[in-house]
Amino acid sequence: MQITAPFGYGEIIPLEKTHKVLLPNMGSGGGNSTPSFCRKLNAMAISFSEFIVASRDYPIVFSTGDAGQTFAPLVVLGLGNEQNLFVNPDGEWTADTYVPAFVRRYPFCISKVYVDGVAQTDKVVCIDKAYLDKAGIALFDTAGQPEPQWIEREKLLSEYETDLDLTAQMCAVFSRLELFSPFSMQVTEGGKQALELQGMYRIDEAKFLALKAANHKALVEKGLSGRIYAHFFSLANFARLYDRAVRQTPARKRTSRNSK
Repeated sequence: MQITAPFGYGEIIPLEKTHKVLLPNMGSGGGNSTPSFCRKLNAMAISFSEFIVASRDYPIVFSTGDAGQTFAPLVVLGLGNEQNLFVNPDGEWTADTYVPAFVRRYPFCISKVYVDGVAQTDKVVCIDKAYLDKAGIALFDTAGQPEPQWIEREKLLSEYETDLDLTAQMCAVFSRLELFSPFSMQVTEGGKQALELQGMYRIDEAKFLALKAANHKALVEKGLSGRIYAHFFSLANFARLYDRAVRQTPARKRTSRNSK
C-alpha cells in the first residue's frame, strides 16, 4: 500500500484516534503556525472556493504539468525562485493577507491510497509524522469521540477535499471551451527588461467574451463566471507583488547577512 503525500509534507501516516499530536505553535515539534516549506514557495495551489478572497491579495494564474491535458489554479507568491513575499522574517504568513487552505490544513491531509499502483476509491486522513509526540494533545477522547480541536480541522479537510473536486471540474470546463492561453509577466526598468515570469496560463478574455450565449449561461449557473472575473481582476496584483518585492529586498538582504 502506498500513500501519496502532498507537496511540502514529510512522511505521512494514517491518523489514528490514539495519536497525540503537536498542533502548530505548540513547541519544538509543531513550530510556527506556518509550515516551514512555505518560505520557499513562489506559488501555491488554491481551490474553487478561494478565488474571490484570494484575488484581493494575489495574482491568480493557471498551470499545467502534463502539456495541457489538465490545469490547476495557483496564487503567485514571489517573483523569484524560492521567494515567498508573504512570509515574514519570523517564518509566519503576514497577518494582513489571506492564508490559503493548503497552508491552514497542515499537518493533516486527505490522501489517496494506491495498491499495486492502482488508486483506491477510499481515501484516508493522514498526518505528517513529525507532528506526532507523546507531549501532544489527543484529538479524540477515551470513548473515541472527536475533541473540538479535531472537529474544526476535520471540517476544513472535508470541505477542502470537496473543493478540490470542484476545482478539477472547473478547469476541465475551461479547457474544453479552449479558454486557456499561455502568458508571461514582464517588468521593465529604464527601458530594459528587469524581470520575466513564464510558464503561466490565463483565461483569454477575448475567447471568453466570444463564447456562445448558451456557454455563458452555463458558466454563470455553475458559478464559474465569477471565478473567471476574480481571475481577471487578480492579475492587477502583479504590480502590487512587484512593489512588495522592491520594499522587502533591503530587509531580506539584511536578514540574510545577519543569519550568516
